[in-house]
Amino acid sequence: MDIHEYQAKELLAGFGVPVPRGSVAYSADQAVYAATEIGGWHWAVKAQIHAGGRGKAGGVKLCRTYQDVAAAAKALLGATLVTHQTGPAGKVVHRLYVEAAEPFVRELYLGFVLDRKAERIRVIASAEGGMEIEDIARDKPDSLLQIEVEPAVGLQPFQAREIAFGLGLNLKQVSQAVQTILGCYRAFRDLDATMVEINPLVITKDDRVVALDAKMSFDDNALFRRRQIAEMRDVQEEDPREAMANQHGLNYVGLTGDIGCIINGAGLAMATMDMIKYAGGEPANFLDVGGGASPERVQTAFNLVLSDKNVKAILVSIFAGINRCDWVAQGVVQAACGLKVPLIVRLAGTNVEAGRKIIAESGLPILTADSLAEAAQKAVWAAREPLAA
Repeated sequence: MDIHEYQAKELLAGFGVPVPRGSVAYSADQAVYAATEIGGWHWAVKAQIHAGGRGKAGGVKLCRTYQDVAAAAKALLGATLVTHQTGPAGKVVHRLYVEAAEPFVRELYLGFVLDRKAERIRVIASAEGGMEIEDIARDKPDSLLQIEVEPAVGLQPFQAREIAFGLGLNLKQVSQAVQTILGCYRAFRDLDATMVEINPLVITKDDRVVALDAKMSFDDNALFRRRQIAEMRDVQEEDPREAMANQHGLNYVGLTGDIGCIINGAGLAMATMDMIKYAGGEPANFLDVGGGASPERVQTAFNLVLSDKNVKAILVSIFAGINRCDWVAQGVVQAACGLKVPLIVRLAGTNVEAGRKIIAESGLPILTADSLAEAAQKAVWAAREPLAA
């Protein structure tokens, strides 16, 4: 789960990370009021969307007067920002963050990611801040500083100092950078984050170290114990289908193909998608209905898949262990009534004969398959020849 910049800064500030003064706004009037509360004569008005590259897309505006703030807020609210991370459709701006504009002399990069291969938290830093980390890694790989954190002892102060000195900071700046690095690590660890990124981390003219921008992502599986994080979810920033799936306890990821997939089990779902690709087709989604797929749950899964207008065929692949094929078959029959795209069903496991009997006696034009490979081939054929199917 991702959160907005202002939310990430609020969390990081609680762990001792210095951030500029700022306030969220949902209207031009609120933006002006926020500027008056912050004080000073220089402000940054930032569009809040879950994507990077906002500055290049015109989503960050520097203002010197309250009139500038109002004009910037009116221009951004309701606008669609298209960045390299949003895709061509872009994202609509629903809220802004107004903060004091900090003059700075240097930009640095600081990031914390979960390295699944090493099973460690990896700290990445660079003296080349203000750029995308992918660009830094490609153009200036020698500038990257990396440390793997031993989970038994955590990030140590001497490691943070190594990073700070490696970034070329002076003694006054080093102590503040160490505080920032350790604070980010504690936030990552204590809040079940999967990514913390400060880009840029700036050095001001008076030698202060300030997080000018911040991003955080969290492990969805840990949200049950992080209620304060779960409450920060902004469903307007998510794919509506994925938000709907989350509400019903389904695991869904939208893709760009035309064969809708309804599977139980993440491993089987990935194998099914591979078989569709091998057969020459393209999956439209990843969807795991879970182990306890009741008829109602299967019906919800069908509605979710059919909300994608690109779907030309639906493949249901179930291997019932905890689940039961007859339950799934009942849900399939209920959902298939009035279905306008071809449906291919492959059942195996608990009560498979009962499930197949329900489908056979339904009288519906449902294609069945005994193997995953056969099901994938029929799905690809049906998507290409829907009328014949």
